[in-house]
Amino acid sequence: MIPLVYDQVNSRGIDEDFYLVLLNKIDVKTIADLGCGTGRLTTKFAKQGYQITAIDPNEEAISYAKSKPNEGNITWIVGDSSNLHTAVYDAIIMTANVAQVFLTDESWQHVISDAHRALKPGGHFIFDTRNPLAKAWEEWQLDDTPDRAIDPLTGDPLEIWTSYEGFTDDVFTFYETVKNAHTNEEVIHLKMQLIFRAKETIESSLQKVGFLTTNVYADWAFKQATSTANSFIFHCIK
Repeated sequence: MIPLVYDQVNSRGIDEDFYLVLLNKIDVKTIADLGCGTGRLTTKFAKQGYQITAIDPNEEAISYAKSKPNEGNITWIVGDSSNLHTAVYDAIIMTANVAQVFLTDESWQHVISDAHRALKPGGHFIFDTRNPLAKAWEEWQLDDTPDRAIDPLTGDPLEIWTSYEGFTDDVFTFYETVKNAHTNEEVIHLKMQLIFRAKETIESSLQKVGFLTTNVYADWAFKQATSTANSFIFHCIK
């Protein structure tokens, strides 16, 4: 992610509404938001009265998050899943397809094992990921227009261009370049990678560390996922 422009090109979406409804349904109080980024969703959850520990390894993203008006109870941490305390959370969430940034089986198992350790008995682990069968990258590559944003420090218009390298095994590589729209000066150039895991692969990995998968929802609706879904939302219980 690029904290400078992330919130501007990722405004309110149906994911926010879905998570708010689901968290209300399961009646939790203490939440860990793992991979919280700039806190786009974290601050919305905090307004609902949840006690939140928000963790992300990107120090710049956490700085942006801390600068936002905070109407709730949030503890911001620069770190990763190893910073989760043991058996203290009612729920752990990973929003915005954070589950896809763990590129190796080892790193993925480490994260979900930490989540299992950190939850209270009966606690909820909820995260979303894209369905590889939907081939979202094909639609991405058809769009050759830039996203647009404003530099929050200078007020200059920015353009965010994306180029694609493609797949190695299940890992998709692409690049995002932020440019000053007036001068064409390159502000940021960042390599990004996402892994596309099959639903069955994820379910097996969760079972291995002790989770019970209660529901896999499809496309931000409370309906069971099928192979035609664009996104999966996993709801697991310790």
